[in-house]
Amino acid sequence: MPPVPLLAVSLLLLLACAPFAHAQEADAGDDEPAPRSIPVDAIRYRLVVEGPNPPANAIRAGLDLAQWQSDEEMTDDILELLAREGASQAREIAAVEGFYDAGVTVNIDRTVTPYVVTVRVVPGTPSRVTGVRIHVRGAAVDDRPLGTTAIADARDGWSLKLGEIFRQAEWIEAKDRALRAMHRSPYAAARIVHSEARVDAEHSEAQLDVQIDSGPRFSIGPIRVDGVKRYSPALVENFNTLQRGEPYTEAALDAYVRRLASSGYFSSAQATIDTESANPDDATIRVSVIEAPRHRFEGSISYSTDTEFGARASYTNADIDDRATQMRVEGRFELKQKVAKVAFTWPPTASKWIDSATIGGQQTDFQNNEETFAGVEVQRTGVDERARPLFRAAWLYDRQRPAGAEESTSHATFIETGYVLRRVDDLVSPTRGYMAEMRIGAGIPGLSTRGFGRAVVQTAAWYPIDRLTQLAFRAEAGAVIASSREGIPSVLLFRTGGDTTVRGYEYQSLGVRLGDAIVGGRYYALGSVEAIRWIDDTWGIAAFVDAGNAVDEIDDFDVAIGYGIGARLRTPIGPFRLDVAYGEKAKDWRLHFSVGLSF
Repeated sequence: MPPVPLLAVSLLLLLACAPFAHAQEADAGDDEPAPRSIPVDAIRYRLVVEGPNPPANAIRAGLDLAQWQSDEEMTDDILELLAREGASQAREIAAVEGFYDAGVTVNIDRTVTPYVVTVRVVPGTPSRVTGVRIHVRGAAVDDRPLGTTAIADARDGWSLKLGEIFRQAEWIEAKDRALRAMHRSPYAAARIVHSEARVDAEHSEAQLDVQIDSGPRFSIGPIRVDGVKRYSPALVENFNTLQRGEPYTEAALDAYVRRLASSGYFSSAQATIDTESANPDDATIRVSVIEAPRHRFEGSISYSTDTEFGARASYTNADIDDRATQMRVEGRFELKQKVAKVAFTWPPTASKWIDSATIGGQQTDFQNNEETFAGVEVQRTGVDERARPLFRAAWLYDRQRPAGAEESTSHATFIETGYVLRRVDDLVSPTRGYMAEMRIGAGIPGLSTRGFGRAVVQTAAWYPIDRLTQLAFRAEAGAVIASSREGIPSVLLFRTGGDTTVRGYEYQSLGVRLGDAIVGGRYYALGSVEAIRWIDDTWGIAAFVDAGNAVDEIDDFDVAIGYGIGARLRTPIGPFRLDVAYGEKAKDWRLHFSVGLSF
């Protein structure tokens, strides 16, 4: 019989006597409540678990002996019962940890106070996985490539590998992981119909068998919106890039939900496909939203190794005209940078475009170069962040006051077009895939201090070596096409160095020397290679090498190299990075930290 029921019965009997005793004392005329009755034979004991870990720690945490050792009503009889049951409990816990032939003895030393209960564990040889069979049946088997790819992902992602110790927790996680791989595919209703782990304790072997029924293939059907009050369902639908009739994928639906959640209109968004649909080829997408408050005030204080101490405040009105037009007023005051701007964003159109307009200005003081910038711009971007075109027109004014050189002013009427392509497994914290962005623009002659062209290319890629090891690459380059940089606003020129570019150097310290200051140049290029080893699902360590510079003439390009190590933390807003880097040209170590992706 399990120990907990017996112990519970014993304790209930003890507690049942307490009200009767208290009632007798009350009848005797005592005004004060009687003190709690403690059995005269109550004892104290201390638990000691001897043996290697694993499985000693798990046994120490899981035994009833551990849970009841501070009980004030413990008696010798109950302790004896717990000790008798403790041996079998310990063997069961050891088996959960992969040790199926563990030897366990339990002894009580009553010659000391408190008693010492010693559990000795000889774990023996752990049972290791010697065979894994994952069998999938159903429509996915003959569906190429979607079904066969999902099956391959389920098998390739199996986490309890050959040769590893068979533990119950890893066994459950491996099955859940395989099923999740199927659910991410068009086979969203896949289910495990049979799973078996055959453990041969004598030979310390475990044979694993999992059978999955894929169910039908699901395709995108109509969208049903719940939760809108201020806005129309069309607002929710216009953020959607899923095409009716296309195969369902969890990644595409997650991107839709993330788009809604980050739009500013909703404080919460969820979407699911109806896996009970009678017509899987036209399955309903159910979207539930909670509208965000119309007015939102935010403020914060901050510190960055690039811009130092600062404070930020903003006000957002999510619907200034009862037509879902957003307005955001933002101010940032930092020791080296001050920013003020007002931005208006219109809701997405039925053709999946988002329009915005911004007016603002900033003052900066980096590398002995004081800059004042003001501008107004309008922009149109696509809704889909995975494949996003953009068009931009801006009027820009710039004044530079570099230490040791003459002050200069410039302006430009600048038009630009670009395209962003993201092919990653996760838009916030990618581990596999690539991103690329290209922008081409021009300052219009006659409407600018001088005419010029401008082009920028940025790329990043992630490649997992194994489940815990990942490589990350980054490369960027830009050019301003003009005979010189004079007359071109500094925001359109290039400087580099800092937390998210070339670590080991101060923010924007790599550029063109002018007097005692560093100013922007017409060309820049940088690259980075980083290796990350994850300690668990949240924390990791990294080693990296960065290289780059910004110059005014291509022949002057001299690569600045930085390298170092860092810590990584996965967060809901992207990876947090804390790095220590050495800059070869600066001949110094620098501390850097940043959150999220750099583009």
